Amino acid sequence: MPDNSHENPQNQKEETRLQAFLAHCGVASRRASEKIILDGRVTVNGNVVTELGTKVTPKDTVCVDGKKVSLEEKKRYVLLYKPLGYVCTQSDEKGRPCAVDILKESYKERLYNVGRLDMFSHGAIIFTNDGDFAARLSHPSAEIEKEYIVESSLPLPRYLAEDFKKGVRVEGIFYKAKDAEELNSHRMRVVLVEGKNREIRRVFENAGVSIRNLCRVRIGNIELEDLEPGQFRELNEREVQGLLKLCKN
Repeated sequence: MPDNSHENPQNQKEETRLQAFLAHCGVASRRASEKIILDGRVTVNGNVVTELGTKVTPKDTVCVDGKKVSLEEKKRYVLLYKPLGYVCTQSDEKGRPCAVDILKESYKERLYNVGRLDMFSHGAIIFTNDGDFAARLSHPSAEIEKEYIVESSLPLPRYLAEDFKKGVRVEGIFYKAKDAEELNSHRMRVVLVEGKNREIRRVFENAGVSIRNLCRVRIGNIELEDLEPGQFRELNEREVQGLLKLCKN
C-alpha cells in the first residue's frame, strides 16, 4: 500500500497539522478537512479550532461535529459500482440515498469518495479512508483517465466526437476530451483526464444531444468488469500502486 510514513501521525512523535490528522482518521481528504475546520466543526480538547495551522498529537482529543475521531490503522481502497439515483456526499439534506451508505454495513472505517458521479450517472467510483491517496488521485494535475460510455436518445451528430477531442467552449468554459470515439449512431466512448463538473452532459447538451445513459467504466487502471450496480470490491495492493504510478503529480 502507499507509503505515507513520512506524514502519518502514527509514525511520528511530533505534532501534525490538524487537517492531516483528520485525513488520517478517515474524516475526509486534506482539502475537504480544511473546509471542515474553517466551518468550525472541529474541537481539540474541547475547544473549537478554526486555524489551519493548528497542530495536534494522537494524545489530543479531536472531535468532528461532536464525535471523537481516531487514527485508523487499516487503510481501505474500495471500488463501488454506484447505482443511478445515488449522490456522492456523506449525507444529503434532501434525503436522497448516498453511495457511501452502501458500504457502511461492510466497513467500520469512515470512507469517503474520491471524485464524484452525479446522481443521474452510474458506474465506477473509489472510496477510501486514506487522505493522501485521495488527494493525489483527485487533484487535476494527476491527469488520471476516466472512461465513460455515453448513450444518446437520438443519433449522434457526426462531428461531435472529433469536436470534443479538439475542444469545445460552452458558456465560457473550455471542455476537451483526451479521447472520444463514436461506437455506433447512439453510443460514444469518452475519456477525460480533468473532468470538470457535468462536462460530458454540457458538451452533449450544447450539441443538442439528450443523454439517455452515462456510465463510468474505468478509472485509471481500474475497470468495473463484472460488478453490478450496488456491488463493490476492495482494490489489491497492485491496483492501488498502479493508480499512484499513473498520477502525474
